[in-house]
Amino acid sequence: MKATYLLPLALLAACAPTSKTPVATSSSAAARPAAPPPTPSAPGNYRAQADAFLATYTAEYVRLYTQSSEAEWQSNTHIVPGDTTNANRTARANERQAAFTGSATNIRQLRELLAHKDQLTPLQSKQLETALYNAANSPQTVADVVKRRIKAEAEQTEKLYGFDYKYAGKSVTTNDIDELLRTETDPQKRQQIWEASKAIGPTLKAGLLNLRDLRNQTVQALGYPDFFTYQASDYGLTRQEMMQLVRQLNTELRPLYRELHTYARYELAKKYHAQQVPDYLPADWLPNRWGQDWGSMVTVKGLNLDAVIAKKGKEWPVKQAERFYQSLGFPALPVSFYELSSLYPLPPGAAYKKNNHASAWHVDLGQDVRSLMSVEPNTEWYETTHHELGHIYYYLTYTNPDVPPLLRQGANRAYHEAIGSMMGLAAQQKPFLVGLGLVDAQTPTNQTQQLLKEALQYVPFIPFASGVMSEWENSFYAENLPADQLNAKWWALCKQYQGMVPPTPRGEEYLDPATKTHINDDPAQYYDYALSYVILFQLHDHIARKILHQDPHATNYYGSKEVGQFLQDIMRPGSSRDWRTVLKEKTGEDLSARAMVDYFQPLMVYLKEQNKGRKYTM
Repeated sequence: MKATYLLPLALLAACAPTSKTPVATSSSAAARPAAPPPTPSAPGNYRAQADAFLATYTAEYVRLYTQSSEAEWQSNTHIVPGDTTNANRTARANERQAAFTGSATNIRQLRELLAHKDQLTPLQSKQLETALYNAANSPQTVADVVKRRIKAEAEQTEKLYGFDYKYAGKSVTTNDIDELLRTETDPQKRQQIWEASKAIGPTLKAGLLNLRDLRNQTVQALGYPDFFTYQASDYGLTRQEMMQLVRQLNTELRPLYRELHTYARYELAKKYHAQQVPDYLPADWLPNRWGQDWGSMVTVKGLNLDAVIAKKGKEWPVKQAERFYQSLGFPALPVSFYELSSLYPLPPGAAYKKNNHASAWHVDLGQDVRSLMSVEPNTEWYETTHHELGHIYYYLTYTNPDVPPLLRQGANRAYHEAIGSMMGLAAQQKPFLVGLGLVDAQTPTNQTQQLLKEALQYVPFIPFASGVMSEWENSFYAENLPADQLNAKWWALCKQYQGMVPPTPRGEEYLDPATKTHINDDPAQYYDYALSYVILFQLHDHIARKILHQDPHATNYYGSKEVGQFLQDIMRPGSSRDWRTVLKEKTGEDLSARAMVDYFQPLMVYLKEQNKGRKYTM
């Protein structure tokens, strides 16, 4: 399982462009949000005008944001098939927020104030620009479009997380499917499991096509040509610049991926007793539904933690992750975190379902932080809990008097993922595990195998995230990919970037891209995750070499207040400072895959030796 960061609709609409747009409603409650005071017609003091506007705007924004977050939380944690109560409640809350953030009055006043940007403080300008960016996600100049979009997104979420997966005649969870794909060795059963994981696609097709139109129309009302362009602009990049950036990442990592791809083809052919090695990886051979993480192909002797962690019980991974952050100087989690979060799988026979995708929530832009997980005592969830608490502590750190609520976000969207994933990586390195008593210091471990396992976990993700996902969504939103070519385009990209093909032909009756939850509820920004891996390795490289003075492959962050201070200095400003400036100041270099390539460079000698005489197809 890849630990992912899913924001509640309200936060997505507010902090990051998202698929979930709040909308206008004709109810008196929706019309009620108090409009900010009118902008004086006389020139006056623009800083004072901006302060007055922002004070009124922020108070109402936080109130509506919190209501939307709470409704989204219920929609994700208590899904009753056929019951539309939560979906309707969520739609109404999001409509109220949208009516406010996208109101014509607010848009006019934001534009008027930003016309005098040279007379405002940088912090004022940043807040106003964020508010105007948010407005583009729900402009009330096209209120009917926004309302229809919110309704459609709520319905899509219900379908997405209320789906009943079946395998071998029984209902299974996505956790069950993931575990089976990691462990099943019978090729015929693997194909059945993989196909079961794709069964949801056709259910989502009509809704996704409708959402494409609605998302594009929403942002076009404020001048963006398409939804993908809108999302990329949050980085200060054009669509073309973003695509150039993610393509460059693929180019830089291609030599390493080519070696891993060749290695995997031959090793998996041997494992599944194939008569010949295929030129491209059959998707059902890989231990992940989308081929994005191959880490479980390798078990490192001495570092197999499942048996050790299983004995500690289901609550241990979360509590241990909290202890780790506290050792770095972060505070204990609020008591409400444990009271309000949904951390564990539902009991057997529960009359409702929940979203099993790990996520972190900043419900009120204050101290109400929560996590939605389905934690079980195993290695995967051990890593995931460290990742998710990275988001939680990021929220808590930038929730401070110097960061206005509108700017309580990551430096950019990728920073949140980078820090969470980095902590997950750090928590799996041997010195760290020895310090926790999970591994005996005298236990011999094969460093090459450990590095191979990490490479199989992190490197295949780049061609999936920055290649397949980004290219498909770019084509879907910006290039109007025809409705009868959706699946064909997906598999063409899988072959091009991942060297992966389906086990049997997948026609347009399927919609395999929609089986990735983000395509539905966190759209047109999956490159965030690819960029986060690049930032992850830049930050980890700096911490290892410049702070801990340790080998980046064998670190122990635990107990280092200096590491904690370094991280808090990045987290504390939220999005009040430019993300490029923050990265350059803290690491001494611009965004680059250099650190990631360097980290895995020692593995190249081993892989080339293993692949001698083998056929390369990438």
